[in-house]
Amino acid sequence: KLILLDSLLQESHHSMTLDNVLLEPTLDTVKALMILDNDGNRILVKYYDKETFPNVTAQKKFEKSLFTKTHKANAEIIMLDGLTCLYKSSVDLFFYVVGSGQENELLLMSVLDCLFNTCSGILRKNVDKKSLCDNMEVIMLALDEMIDGGMILESDPAQVISRAALRSDDIPLGEQTVAQVLQSAKEQLRWSLLK
Repeated sequence: KLILLDSLLQESHHSMTLDNVLLEPTLDTVKALMILDNDGNRILVKYYDKETFPNVTAQKKFEKSLFTKTHKANAEIIMLDGLTCLYKSSVDLFFYVVGSGQENELLLMSVLDCLFNTCSGILRKNVDKKSLCDNMEVIMLALDEMIDGGMILESDPAQVISRAALRSDDIPLGEQTVAQVLQSAKEQLRWSLLK
């Protein structure tokens, strides 16, 4: 009886699959964040998993497939290529958060809500393609405050907005874009005229 039990244990040890093995916990919960326009074109994308999305061709192929399946759908979640994809649309934008197939959907939904509400706060509730493109620097800073290398750093939109605003104010003059310098000059001129 002991020999039979031992052989069964060895047999089960060799036939481990994803179904009967617990996956190791990881902090890398987000594989990608995407903002696409209403034609499925990239506006802003960040990929955090180089194995799943090794190059731009693989990324664009996934984006096209994802957009095709979601742009007319009414749901908020889809499984695609073994990945959990949550999405939300607003006017002419589609917001996506992608995680592994085993990832907690509620956790990914909190990231999606944070992404959308952060953009809404930065754009003063005017969430459309033109406004987003006009404020791309701050949106990019906000994404960096939310997610770092696939790890969720912050999921409170108010905190993300305040941190992104602080970081955009702290950029040295030599590293600012022309648009940022002009905006700063406009604000200073406006304040001097109001005095």
